[in-house]
Amino acid sequence: MGQKSLFAINVKTGAVRTIVKEGRVSSPGIAAGKIIFGLSNLRSPVELYSVKPDGSDIRKITNINAEKIAAVRIGEYEQFTFAGWNDETVYCYVVKPVDFDPAKKYPVAFLIHGGPQGSFGNSFHYRWNPQAYAGAGYAAVMVDFHGSTGYGQAFTDSIRDDWGGKPLKDLQKGLAAALKHYPWMDSDRVGALGASFGGYMVNWIAGKWPNRFRCMVNHDGNLDGRMAYFDTEELWFPEWDHLGTPWDNPAGYEKHNPVNFVKNWKTPMLVIHGALDFRVADTQGLGTFNALQRLGIPSKLLYFPDENHWVLKPANSILWHETVISWLDHWLKNSNGSP
Repeated sequence: MGQKSLFAINVKTGAVRTIVKEGRVSSPGIAAGKIIFGLSNLRSPVELYSVKPDGSDIRKITNINAEKIAAVRIGEYEQFTFAGWNDETVYCYVVKPVDFDPAKKYPVAFLIHGGPQGSFGNSFHYRWNPQAYAGAGYAAVMVDFHGSTGYGQAFTDSIRDDWGGKPLKDLQKGLAAALKHYPWMDSDRVGALGASFGGYMVNWIAGKWPNRFRCMVNHDGNLDGRMAYFDTEELWFPEWDHLGTPWDNPAGYEKHNPVNFVKNWKTPMLVIHGALDFRVADTQGLGTFNALQRLGIPSKLLYFPDENHWVLKPANSILWHETVISWLDHWLKNSNGSP
């Protein structure tokens, strides 16, 4: 689970066989009787590999990133399972801080993926990479809550009409399981971070689980689910997930709407948004920041006039990471940071 594996399918019988299981496989092709493919994992960017069709003789072909990987410190990772919503099995990845010492206590970066039909799997990527937090001295915890992909269609579809239900329960139970399983994690120093659906969930948590985190980071997250429908350029997902339009099924947009619980907000929050985001309009982020300021909650706004739903430009990405890590450090490492 949590992998993007390489499979072989017998076109006559439909039988499926796993060729390469671990990591994230990309762009497979055939050359000289072997399968050539890209492979990454939580410790390494993509390199090219070859494998025989029967799954034997896996060989690394390229070593493009070796020099860069050697120049940085990488955290070790592992996966565990816990009983999530309705006691169903849910998977979670943990990336340990660099230079890990089990005798020490480490703050936690609790990462919440987007989608919600997404996943924090065994792959290396350039946005929301848990190694950025491990390198800054944090334990990264990533729960693949109900709605995540890679665990069967029923698991993904289970959050229809339930955005704030099963995912929140999984996140609550997953964090508790991680803190119990890894005693070196400091339960008093935990920050929650998310983008897109993860940003929505940060706003939802702020109102429904208000005393758990010392700080939060909300990137491109919805504040008002009903208005978000009228703002977005992507209508299929809200209509699918909320069982219709806001005028045909208003209850589907209101029952898990973060704006209805803003009065419960207490947690310091960094809000990030791109002006060119047409998936989650920037008014959602600006509204979140306005509410935080009006409530007197410590808050900060990072606004990118030249980015969309993702931060893609290298200099902007550096600023993003510096700002996010600085926010975490202030609330989770400084003595004046308080719940």
